[in-house]
Amino acid sequence: MSLSREQILAVALRLDEAERTRTQIRAVSVEHPGAGIADAYAIQAAWIDRKLKAGRRISGLKIGLTSRAMQAAVGIGEPDSGVLLDDMVFPDGGVVPVSRFIGLRVEAELAFVLRTPLSGPDCTLFDVLDAAAYVVPALEILDTRIFRVDPATGAPRTVVDTIADNAANAGIVVGGRPFRPLDHDLRWIGAICARNGAVEETGLAAGVLNHPAAGIAWLANRLAPLGQRIEPGQVVLSGSFIRPIEVSRGDTVQADYGPFGTVSCHFA
Repeated sequence: MSLSREQILAVALRLDEAERTRTQIRAVSVEHPGAGIADAYAIQAAWIDRKLKAGRRISGLKIGLTSRAMQAAVGIGEPDSGVLLDDMVFPDGGVVPVSRFIGLRVEAELAFVLRTPLSGPDCTLFDVLDAAAYVVPALEILDTRIFRVDPATGAPRTVVDTIADNAANAGIVVGGRPFRPLDHDLRWIGAICARNGAVEETGLAAGVLNHPAAGIAWLANRLAPLGQRIEPGQVVLSGSFIRPIEVSRGDTVQADYGPFGTVSCHFA
């Protein structure tokens, strides 16, 4: 890592303040050009640690940048990951308070709930399928505490900024019909995503690394050198198979997963 412990803690504090005040900050990659992915995950961990000490609990994990197009856009050859906390969970069909966030977007994906622990370093797609109790349709709510484009330099944010910003994670809604992963070909599960009744995006879960369980295997292997694993009962968002849908106050978003039901939320 190129950043000192003091610098990492300072950025984590600024991200925490940005979230609380709904005021975006400059990118880590702009203020610390030498920062790398290890620095970014260290910042994320320091920020999550602040939240846990403040009383939050870990509900699960998320995987992002799972499509080739998104990886190419940020110049990375692998996904990224973030942490889901208990205050990020919203009910299906419920209200998401816009006043908590800065610039909201929504993605459709599949969420895995584990029956048994999942750990690396040699975790495979088949291990994920064996460990999952069930899979359920989900919406991921994204926010950004960091400017997408730096107002002074025009530099776009990088994967370092996204990872530090908890992989742009802000919330999760699960709904529809839970199902066992071995009962269906997950690659062919799709969603029709609408905002205020108008279809905005459609996609198939094969867009997630060719199989949504592949990203979860990647995550288990990434956590292994840190002495961590994915725990039973945790919800893991496997990665979006649509482009993010921009939303604002008054919008209702619904993802129709066909025989697997629908999941929705209203922003107010």
